[in-house]
Amino acid sequence: MSAVAWPDRLLSLEDWAALPEDNSHRVELVEGTLQVSPRPVSDHQWALKKLTRQLDDQVPQDLVVLPEVEVVLFDEWPSTIRIPDLVVVSVEAARKSPARYRAADVRLAIEIVSPGSVRTDRVTKFGEYAEAGIGNYWIVDLDKPVSVAAYTLKDNSHYVVVGEESAVAVTLPLPAPFVVDPTMLLPEWA
Repeated sequence: MSAVAWPDRLLSLEDWAALPEDNSHRVELVEGTLQVSPRPVSDHQWALKKLTRQLDDQVPQDLVVLPEVEVVLFDEWPSTIRIPDLVVVSVEAARKSPARYRAADVRLAIEIVSPGSVRTDRVTKFGEYAEAGIGNYWIVDLDKPVSVAAYTLKDNSHYVVVGEESAVAVTLPLPAPFVVDPTMLLPEWA
């Protein structure tokens, strides 16, 4: 078995597209540098499934909910590509079935906090998504009590909170009115 030769320089979008597929890890491109994380654990995947179901049942016909797609935040070199846990995009954008979405296509990015991703989700991606112009960002925290914090972009520069709730169903207004029940996001065994 031969080892894959990973690049030893900052990567462009073309370099990213040429990398071998690796489903054993989550790999993102951050300012041209590969950022590797372990695949999410069962509690995270359960929450992802349950949240997707809740949103699918409410999403307007012109929008679609998609899990774990590549989003190009910054295409200029050195590029940044993130893989939010969930995104909401227009059906029109999804019909094109792109290899990766542009930040302008994403109406809502959702991250489910995992051990090891707290700072990335709450600080780094919070700033990156705002700078890239993603209109809405939710952070789902699975620590009990499970909570959902919803933010919307203000003045195309920074996020402001529009909803934050735990343990009860909450209506989050943007990009469409969604009612989310955080209590349903953890499995019974958690």
